[in-house]
Amino acid sequence: MATDSVTKVPILGKESIIVDYGLWQNYVAKDLLANIQTSTYVLVCDTNLAKLEYVSTFRKAFHEEREKLEKTEEDVRLLIYDRVTPGETSKSRKTKAEVEDWLLAQGCTRDTVILALGGGVVGDMIGFVAATYMRGVRFCQIPTSLLAMVDSSIGGKTAIDVPMGKNLVGSFWQPERVYIDLQFLETLDKRQVCNGMAEVVKTAAIWDEVEFERLEEGAGAIMAALDRPVGPGRFEGVEEVFKRIVLGSARVKAEVVSADEREGGLRNLLNFGHSIGHAYEAILTPEVLHGEAVAVGMVKEAELARCLGVLEPGAVARLTKAIESYGLPTSLNSKLITRLTGKKCPVDDLLGRMAVDKKNAGSQKKIVLLSAIGKCHEPQATKVQDKNIRIILSPSILVKPGVPKGLKAVCRPPGSKSISNRVLLLAALGAGECRITNLLHSDDTQFMLTAIAKLGGATYRWENEGRVLVLNGNGGALKACTDEIYIGNAGTASRFLTTAVTLAQATNDASHTVLTGNARMQERPQGPLVDALRSNGVSIDYLGKEGSQSLPLRITAAGGFEGGDIELTAKVSSQYVSSILMCAPYAKMPVTLRLVGGKVISQLYIDMTIAMMAAFGVHVTRSKTEANVYHVPKQQYQNPATYEVESDASSATYPLAMAAITGTTCTVPNIGSASLQGDARFAVDVLRPMGCEVQQTESSTTVTGPVVGELQAVKEIDMEPMTDAFLTASVLAAVAKPAKGAATTRIVGIANQRQKECNRIQAMRVELAKFGVTCRELEDGIEIDGVGMELQQATEAIHCYDDHRVAMSFAVLASVASKGTLIEERECTGKTWPGWWDVQHQTFGVDMDGVEPTKVHANGVLTNGVNGTHDKGEVKKSIFIIGMRGAGKTTTGGWAAKILGWPLVDMDTELERTVGMTIPEMLKDNDWDGFRAKELNLLQTIMREKPTGYVFATGGGIVETPEARKLLKEWTQDGMVLHVTREISLVMEFLNRDKTRPAYVEDMMGVYLRRKPWFEDISNLHFHSQTVDPSQIVAGWSSPLDDFERFLWTMTGKSSAMRKIRRKMHSFFVSLTSPRINDIVDIIPEVTVGVDAVELRADLLVDPKTKDGLPNPEFLIDQVATLRANTTLPLIFTLRTVSQGGRWPDADVKDGLTLYRVALRMGFDFADLELTAPKELKEFVLSHRKMCTIVASHHDPKGTLSWANGAEDWVPHFNAAREYGDIVKLVGVAKSISDNDDLKAFHRRVKQDHPDLPFIGLNMSDAGKMSRVTNGFMTPVSHPAMPVKAAPGQLAAADIRKVLGLVGEIEPKKFCIFGTPVQHSRSPALHNTLFELTGLPHHYGLFETENAKDAVDIIRAPNFGGASVTIPLKLDIMPLLDGIDPAAATIGAVNTIVPSTDPHTDKVTLTGYNTDWQGMVLALRNAGASPSSTTPEAAMVIGGGGTARAALYALHSMGYSPLYLVGRNKTKLSALIQNFDPSYNISLLSSESEAAAAMPTPATLPRVAIGTIPGDSPIDPGLREILCQIFSMTEGEGLGGTVLLEMAYKPSVTSLMQLAGNSGWKTVAGLEALVGQGIHQFRLWTDIVPLYGVCRDAVMGLIRQTSIKPRQNNQCLPRLYATIPGNPYSPFAYYKVFHGTNTTLNFVNPGNKNPRVTINLDGSLQIRAAAQQCVQAAKNQGGGYSSVDVHYRTSTVAWECVMYYGANRDKAYWDVVDGDVGEGYWYST
Repeated sequence: MATDSVTKVPILGKESIIVDYGLWQNYVAKDLLANIQTSTYVLVCDTNLAKLEYVSTFRKAFHEEREKLEKTEEDVRLLIYDRVTPGETSKSRKTKAEVEDWLLAQGCTRDTVILALGGGVVGDMIGFVAATYMRGVRFCQIPTSLLAMVDSSIGGKTAIDVPMGKNLVGSFWQPERVYIDLQFLETLDKRQVCNGMAEVVKTAAIWDEVEFERLEEGAGAIMAALDRPVGPGRFEGVEEVFKRIVLGSARVKAEVVSADEREGGLRNLLNFGHSIGHAYEAILTPEVLHGEAVAVGMVKEAELARCLGVLEPGAVARLTKAIESYGLPTSLNSKLITRLTGKKCPVDDLLGRMAVDKKNAGSQKKIVLLSAIGKCHEPQATKVQDKNIRIILSPSILVKPGVPKGLKAVCRPPGSKSISNRVLLLAALGAGECRITNLLHSDDTQFMLTAIAKLGGATYRWENEGRVLVLNGNGGALKACTDEIYIGNAGTASRFLTTAVTLAQATNDASHTVLTGNARMQERPQGPLVDALRSNGVSIDYLGKEGSQSLPLRITAAGGFEGGDIELTAKVSSQYVSSILMCAPYAKMPVTLRLVGGKVISQLYIDMTIAMMAAFGVHVTRSKTEANVYHVPKQQYQNPATYEVESDASSATYPLAMAAITGTTCTVPNIGSASLQGDARFAVDVLRPMGCEVQQTESSTTVTGPVVGELQAVKEIDMEPMTDAFLTASVLAAVAKPAKGAATTRIVGIANQRQKECNRIQAMRVELAKFGVTCRELEDGIEIDGVGMELQQATEAIHCYDDHRVAMSFAVLASVASKGTLIEERECTGKTWPGWWDVQHQTFGVDMDGVEPTKVHANGVLTNGVNGTHDKGEVKKSIFIIGMRGAGKTTTGGWAAKILGWPLVDMDTELERTVGMTIPEMLKDNDWDGFRAKELNLLQTIMREKPTGYVFATGGGIVETPEARKLLKEWTQDGMVLHVTREISLVMEFLNRDKTRPAYVEDMMGVYLRRKPWFEDISNLHFHSQTVDPSQIVAGWSSPLDDFERFLWTMTGKSSAMRKIRRKMHSFFVSLTSPRINDIVDIIPEVTVGVDAVELRADLLVDPKTKDGLPNPEFLIDQVATLRANTTLPLIFTLRTVSQGGRWPDADVKDGLTLYRVALRMGFDFADLELTAPKELKEFVLSHRKMCTIVASHHDPKGTLSWANGAEDWVPHFNAAREYGDIVKLVGVAKSISDNDDLKAFHRRVKQDHPDLPFIGLNMSDAGKMSRVTNGFMTPVSHPAMPVKAAPGQLAAADIRKVLGLVGEIEPKKFCIFGTPVQHSRSPALHNTLFELTGLPHHYGLFETENAKDAVDIIRAPNFGGASVTIPLKLDIMPLLDGIDPAAATIGAVNTIVPSTDPHTDKVTLTGYNTDWQGMVLALRNAGASPSSTTPEAAMVIGGGGTARAALYALHSMGYSPLYLVGRNKTKLSALIQNFDPSYNISLLSSESEAAAAMPTPATLPRVAIGTIPGDSPIDPGLREILCQIFSMTEGEGLGGTVLLEMAYKPSVTSLMQLAGNSGWKTVAGLEALVGQGIHQFRLWTDIVPLYGVCRDAVMGLIRQTSIKPRQNNQCLPRLYATIPGNPYSPFAYYKVFHGTNTTLNFVNPGNKNPRVTINLDGSLQIRAAAQQCVQAAKNQGGGYSSVDVHYRTSTVAWECVMYYGANRDKAYWDVVDGDVGEGYWYST
């Protein structure tokens, strides 16, 4: 190429920017050697470019030019560094250092010239190297991407990225040359070129409107060129267009840099879009490119300028359209971004990243604001308050009540959406130029414009700063489009375009066009319109799911439909009619359109269409002889020179309603009585009857509202002429003042509003209920009961259903609602009024804040809004329970009703009630169709009338009706449909014997198999029930139904699992690694002691029915149900893949997704979701998670990532996990101890930068064990009893606590018991044993005193951990505490003191509890006592002291009623009863006659008794007679299962126990209750629930054995642990002998369900035989031995026998049954 053909652009006084095609091959080497001379040139590029011919091409050119200059390698050398890793991560300290070290190694000196070949990453990073190497060397930029050509290569900005953000460390260092070779662009893919176009649009937007217009005009040609194959000749025909665009952008930047090199002010303008865009990019990289992030940033910063009143809405729309025309995203919801990444951008995170922007002035953020296209508000970035930025960035907005008094507002709403969409289509179909003013700038019209452009229907340009659209129509010459036409949620556009697309002609590339939209548009009906077009010769296919009559549509390019007679159903939408009318002039024959099917909907909109067609030269004739028939001539539209769009009358209802509701005045100056729009009647027909003063001329409307609170209800309003306005009327009706005893407004004629952007009638009912307003849905309307100004504060955020009219209506209501109202989906108003929030604030003075709802997730975590379904808060919508008859729907429904406090409705019973017939009577003629119709009608009725707060148990066959299935599936979108199952054989057994319903007329198993997929498809929850006794629902220690209760709390958003865990300084979860949960059922209590959750490693489960052992869904369901039934802890679901260190195949995505579906439906509290999971799996989990907390995890089992250097290897993974996880979990491998230090430093950084983010950071391997100690939050742990550890280096929770105690992380606390006498208390033995076993460094001692004040110094000491309180201080201690638990207050005594520290103030609060009652409950339940759930059962308390109060409380909490209080002192007992609520149903029995009168029938006899009288003295004779009578009555009636709990500890068998035992009552010693109350004390102090057996042993005076030593007296062991050979799933077994009057042996084998199964240990010795020998050995010893312990010792294959002598067990002997253990050893600790 000739040197004089290049174009040079001056910058800073030098012509150093050179632009042309072919520079790299033909120009650069020559220019360098001639004009930028040095001894060393260094070419730097990344490894991708190194693979191409660019490097070799340059090397060859360089050598040739050097030879021409007669120079050698020694004179001038060319070095090449081609090792830079591609991508943004190379723009780092690490890469910079590597390059610098290499330069030093090559001997490069200060005369070196570095050549940066590549995109912005290489240019920025190498520029910074040049700026700092040898204190600065020369360099040249050779950009290879459009983005670098027009932006980063020009101006001398050089930088690297750091963890806090992009480009934060760098310098200004001008390049000697910038060689812009446009030929590089021929090799770039389309996306990369579009990426650069963002910067081109930016420079034109801030500086040059003429250049911006060229960009608008050239978009089509450029995008067409980019669709060509990559390579030479790609830009043929548009070379000069491209060069002009690049030159224009380069000149703007050069001009700005020359005026302000160091970014003192003016140069800041080049950062338009970057303040917000860089923040987006930092989060969304690497999936989203720089230009794409800046494109969204430009739109947001333009919206900010509009919000601040400095930019017209039309300019924002114009900028948005230009950006879209180059294939760039304009919002985070753009398909390009959502397709690439599921990451979200939390507002606080964005603001935090913007805070370190270099433009800022201290803490004040500065942003470039446009005032028009091509012009900035100031010649520098403008200071902007965070409050305003937050509004623009936030997905939700908090609208605060209040407007200025006496306000007189003038508001001109945007152009009518209806008219705007019509005028765009008419002008595109017309011929000639049309200047359109007041066009609505909205999402809908943007979609319509984009579609018209893609179809080739028109060209257009903007004038007058975006206020005028000049559209040149092509006279209907549309062409089929290869790209899909996406119209978002634009319903009007979808209907109009469906017909318009049929006019298109086929091209060589496209024979049809696909029209599609968002998820809601793919639900909205198109059927009647499609049917009409199909019948008129057009081929249209539905591309959605089977049976769909919605988008997407594939429409054949027909060149126009046939015409002639067309029949169309118009009862659903008038848009169908308008669509055909407007396109009819281009049909092949004149059209006669006949509207059929009943009343025509929205006739006024049809009239509007006809009037507008006339304005474009086509006159439609309405038949005078036939109703609803229209004749349309065949002719071309002629565009009028100008057309002003009337303001949208529907939108105008909102400012007018603002005046009505706030008692102010508002004028809309361009809508009056002459309007084409039906909604223009809103002020006259709705506001005036509600008490407003209305003045309306032909062209304007003014409304003045009554005094606030004085709006009147209107009995009935027919809003059929203005259906869209009914939402505005509804919010006004909500605050209507009751008039003449009624405040109900009835709105009718709006049936079509169920088919809009959402079901608007339902939406208004649901959302108004949040304000305490009652609504009732009608078939074609709604009734609203006004509450005046007694409006409640909204209980939760207003959900807008992506519907602009819902959002604006509630914005009106929020202006008078109590406090602030949070409205979600702020941006949905962009559909018709993008600047609505600006108008409400600027015109009406309403204060508002941008909010990203930090809703408390159902499990207590502040969520980041990962997806639209996750953070909905507490579920209040009614629950439907489905399943086969006999599966337990009614039973489960009863449980749910009791737990939630909601009424249960059995739909079969309700159907019989409403129809007035039994189900067998309904089916006596085998009329199944009639029965199903009645059932469906009932379902529709209760969904409409009882949408919240009910539990419905459906009939098993409800799924046989397709309409019912559809309704139930729709219910799952924001409600719950629970599928209940149990073992199918049990269901079949029930069906065979159940005679209450008609017998199945087909095979029952066949029915089940047919219905099963339906049940699964329409439900979003699944509960697989175990066989449980419902009578076990009682308060106290634990319940067999705890799993269902926890399941329900989790799924309804009431669980506190996450909140509870986050309150702890140290929390743990245990990983279950067994192949089957059934194999470890007996050790689950042991391994879960001291942990906060249980992880089910589903990938480690082994399904015996599958070939590879991987679990199938049925197996997983069974395992989950078993696990839920055996632990009350929160559950974590993990499916670890092979690449992440697990067992699940990475490629098996389909089956993995199925298992996740099972887990989410079965109510797991947490789900682990790997960072490496495929996108479809992530999207499924995140969209179906309901209330599940997501653990975003990444494991590096191969140890390739390092925590060193600020964890730069891990930061990208951390950021990626943070975007979708509620919890982030990162697990590496420690190769040395120091790796844990690096990880600990990263922990500190996370805590500082993201204080609200739960983080788990660990290292695997033995060297990484310390990382598990220091992790803190939800540390994964194992247990010695588990078969294997889940990961190398895993520790037990107790071991971690021990280390934390040793290093001072867990502060040792002092515990004690107050009272007297306490010297013989078993509490120290109990709690110190538990402290040791759980690894806690605390100590429990004695403090004997009878004066409560002596305890003050102890309980207020800093190291006080808690205390037990016994007589005589249980009452005296209460005034010294800060609070009393409600149970203790009712009982009137405290036995436990618990300190708690406020995390914000460090203030310690002492609370008194009473655990005596809980100990009683536990002792009774362990003895088998439980009341019936169907019939009340009585219980009695014997005695009237303080313990009797706790006993009454315990029995009441268990559900017993009535309660008998038995004693002789009637006055004392009467006074005691007065302390209890009447619901306790207590009867005083102080005589035999009273006892006889109180118990006339067996049902009134007590089944349970608690004795609270002294045990060491005879029973009062009178009392004894009463008791004898009661006991004899129970014995005489043969009542079984009667239990007496004796609260006296001494003697071991009291007189009361003998008395009850003689009548067949089971007796329980008081020490058992002591065990229970001690367990609850330990739980209150430590939040750890210990094993009952361990506690009992400690209380009973038995001590755990840990070793065998010679000759140590008075030490004994109740149980010993040993491995059982040949049983891998039974890591230990213990065999314990209980002492008592009848000595028994109890063999416990954790590996087997039956604890008495004989196990062959070594081929000869068996447990049972060994036990018999031990018992015989004990008898042979004689002397009153009270119990025997048996121990199998593996080292000697020996059985050992321990005998306790007498009641005091002061001596222990043992004997050898078999083996070689010598005599003379004693057990000791």
